[in-house]
Amino acid sequence: MEAMEGMKKKKSNEWRVQRQYVLEIVILKIKSVKIQFRKADFIFDLKSTRYPLLATRYLPFYPFHRFHPCEFFLFVFLCIIFVYSFLPMEQVIIVGTGCAGLTAAIYTARANLSPLVLEGSQPGGQLTTTTEVENFPGFPEGIDGPELIMKMHKQAERFGARFLYGSVEEFEQRDGINRVKVDGNWLETKALIIASGASARWLGLEGEKELVGHGLTSCATCDGAFYRNVPVCVVGGGDSACEEALFLTRFASEVYLIHRRDTLRASKIMADRALAHPKVKPIWNAAIERYVTDEEKKMRAVQLKDLVTGEERELEVKCVFVAIGHNANTGPFAGKLDIDKKGYLVPKHGTEMNLPGVFAAGDVADQIYRQAVTAAGLGCAAAISAERWLAEKEDSDE
Repeated sequence: MEAMEGMKKKKSNEWRVQRQYVLEIVILKIKSVKIQFRKADFIFDLKSTRYPLLATRYLPFYPFHRFHPCEFFLFVFLCIIFVYSFLPMEQVIIVGTGCAGLTAAIYTARANLSPLVLEGSQPGGQLTTTTEVENFPGFPEGIDGPELIMKMHKQAERFGARFLYGSVEEFEQRDGINRVKVDGNWLETKALIIASGASARWLGLEGEKELVGHGLTSCATCDGAFYRNVPVCVVGGGDSACEEALFLTRFASEVYLIHRRDTLRASKIMADRALAHPKVKPIWNAAIERYVTDEEKKMRAVQLKDLVTGEERELEVKCVFVAIGHNANTGPFAGKLDIDKKGYLVPKHGTEMNLPGVFAAGDVADQIYRQAVTAAGLGCAAAISAERWLAEKEDSDE
């Protein structure tokens, strides 16, 4: 009996040692953590609380019914911090879920890199505003933009890509680690693929958001073919506006080119070419005041205002093509990555940026083509470059 009691005491002491060891590790990890109870509106520090040795009073294996509710909450919270501190950083984080981001997600996921994909404020990118896509390979009957994005999303998930809703607020590289601040929280990754895209500039008129894809667009190449033998208009005066107008002459019966000034800002060759086409009809010193819709809430006409006389009139068109430029979504990366005067990322080689482990893909680095298929190709290139860079880095670390 005495031998049995001795063994029980010995085991009990071993458990106490193990408990104390675990607690010491936990306290070392969270000893400087401050926890704020916003509802209670007070802050306390584990160093100064009246329970400085909370963990030593109530050991991890101590019966839970002996915990005070507040102490139990604190203990669970601190254990989560302890476990989280040992989690590995991400291999790859992809910013954006347009064609470029999702293609990069598919390729990196198939390479067993388990990418974390940030969906941003406009999941799916500009393609989600397009009602039908007819020029993406593999869909002879065409496909809705949102449907194409959903299929790519599912394909990436199938191979192990993970998705997180959140917008990047800041970016920094510290000690060779890429860090992005997402909705107030910092995430760390070895490789970062930026596919945040570019946003079309709009006129800012009432009901504009609802009309996108229903008679209002920013891409003649994408949507021009849907408006055959009907009048349309292009808003803008630069090279892009002239190119859009010329492209639309293949389909539309008339193409009105609306500009706020009495001369185009485009290069002379582009301006002369556009104005010489019999279908292109310029409207000078004019601005669109509002959109006029039909019973189905689709574009029927625009209300024009003459900026010289102040006179207003209605111009019947089936679609308005806004060609006043794009804004690359590069705000969080400004001052840290190479960006040109227009705000687009400038890769130094292929998709590689000026900082190691950072890659750019899609419209955020492409101000020339801006097509779904070219974005997908750049997403593929960025993923392959990131995979090779990680492999080389792993070999060099060994």
